[in-house]
Amino acid sequence: MAHNLQDKYSDLVLAKLRNELALKDGVVFNNDYDGDPAAGAVKIPTRDDEVAASDYDRATGLAPTTGNTAYVTLPINRDKAVNEIIDGYEASAVPDSLVAERLDSAGYSLGRAMDIDGATELLGAGTVVVISVLDKDTVYGILVDQRTRMSKDNIPAAGRYALCTPDVIASVVRSPEFTQASSLGDEVKQSGAIGRLAGFNVIEFNDDTANLALICGHPRFATRVNAWQAPVRLQSLDGSGKYIGASAVQGRLVYAHKVLRQKGVRCVYAPTAVTLAAAAGAATGTTVVTISDAGSATSHRYTRNPAARAVFGAAYAGTALTSGSTAITATAGDVLEVAGMLDSKVVSVGYLTLTAAAIKA
Repeated sequence: MAHNLQDKYSDLVLAKLRNELALKDGVVFNNDYDGDPAAGAVKIPTRDDEVAASDYDRATGLAPTTGNTAYVTLPINRDKAVNEIIDGYEASAVPDSLVAERLDSAGYSLGRAMDIDGATELLGAGTVVVISVLDKDTVYGILVDQRTRMSKDNIPAAGRYALCTPDVIASVVRSPEFTQASSLGDEVKQSGAIGRLAGFNVIEFNDDTANLALICGHPRFATRVNAWQAPVRLQSLDGSGKYIGASAVQGRLVYAHKVLRQKGVRCVYAPTAVTLAAAAGAATGTTVVTISDAGSATSHRYTRNPAARAVFGAAYAGTALTSGSTAITATAGDVLEVAGMLDSKVVSVGYLTLTAAAIKA
């Protein structure tokens, strides 16, 4: 019975989590991988071209071609848990309404954490695009430019998305070319899109990352992996030696994200962004980052795998960073956030997902 309840509770939390995600599976991320995430790593298929199609000769047949699909190992580098005490109730006596409320809250919290980390990976491994002005008069042309570039990079037209911050959404809906979701098919509405513009499903992305305007992409080129390391359960705390007549809702979710093709994700900033390049440092396990920042920043600070992204005009508690010289201890898959600072406030930001080649072995 306890095992059945774990499955039931875990399914309920996952349903809530999927509903809350702005960066939804099948819309922003695919789930194509081999292996068990709970084991610590999975294999993800990657390829940069399509299967070759050639003329067939009935007499001689067709010589087989060799595909270039490769499998990369993705370490599961995010581990989130919920452990909330329900005081005054034994695990077997917690009211169903209270359990439901706690499960609902757990799904929201885990979904929020997954969205933050997923977007940080998109920003860290996508293509940085900097524009000077984005408003109701320019937003359509900006999206057309991203559409054109993606078409030239052979990104499929069907299924493209544009994650737009609330300020950009305000410009989008004022554009005469915008088509509301109510005028489109159920598939568009189910994706969470509010409508379409320039061939993109437009999705509101409530994010305040410094100068970020929108992220354009296609789910084929970014993968999300997640699984329960420990299924959700009601755990009695009577044997703890500390809690009396109490229980807790507990669960542990592991996950990871990976962009598979940089050209498949375009991160648009206005009016400026920090662009980064990394190379192996002198000491084992370190990297050195070179910064390009055309904004007004007078210094830079960094955070590895930020739990929340840098906000324009806010203070920032990261570590001081000097371009080309500061050694940063890191591992492959880490995302660096570098904030440009002016008078102790954030004025620009950039992200970079570190590869193994950028870290001294």
